[in-house]
Amino acid sequence: MSAARQTGGRGRLGRAWDSPPGNLAASCLIRPRVGEGSPTELAFVMALAVFDAASRFVVAARLQLKWPNDVLLDGAKLSGILLERAGDAVIAGVGVNLQAAPALPGRATIALAAAMDASPPGPDVFLPVLAASFAESRKIWAESGFAAVRQHWLDRAHPLGTPLATTQGGHVISGTFAGLADDGALLLADADGQVHVIWAGDVTTGGGGG
Repeated sequence: MSAARQTGGRGRLGRAWDSPPGNLAASCLIRPRVGEGSPTELAFVMALAVFDAASRFVVAARLQLKWPNDVLLDGAKLSGILLERAGDAVIAGVGVNLQAAPALPGRATIALAAAMDASPPGPDVFLPVLAASFAESRKIWAESGFAAVRQHWLDRAHPLGTPLATTQGGHVISGTFAGLADDGALLLADADGQVHVIWAGDVTTGGGGG
C-alpha cells in the first residue's frame, strides 16, 4: 500500500514523520515463510532492498546503510524504515525521499532529486523497483539465512571504525563502529577498547547528531 502524501506518520522512537507529495510512503504486510528467521531480521532485509532500489537511480558508492535500517545518500538521511508486529505478520513502513527532504531536528536529510541530473522517479516508478529488490533480498534471507543478509548489510554500511554515538538509559555512549553481532545487534567500541552490544536505540554518525 502506498500513499500520495503522509502527514501523520511515525518514525522510530515515536518521532513525527511528514512525507511531502512526490515522496514514497508505503506499507507492506509481510507474513513469515518457511525457512525465514526472526521477524526482527526483516529490518535488515528491507534496508538492503531500499539500498539496492535507490542504487538504480544514483551511484551505489554514494549510498550507505546506518544501523539499524536508515539509508544515507551523501551522508544524509534518504530513507527510514519502521517495523511493527500485526499478529503473526509484520507491517514494514518505508519512507523514501524522492522529491523533497523533510527537515529532521539534529540530522541532515536529502532527496534523490538533489542527487540526480534527470528527473527523480515518482512513487509509481520507485515502488515496483523496491518490490523487486525486496523479493531478491528476502530470497537471500530464506535460502542462505541471516548470516548472508548480515554480510550484505555490512558490505553496504559505513566502514568499520566510523565514529558513532548512541544514548542508552540516558547515558551517551560514543565510540566507533565495530560491526554487527550474529543477531544483528550493533557493536560499538569505546575509547577504552570496551565493545558495547546495542540491541535498540537511536544511533548517530560522527559521534554526534547526523
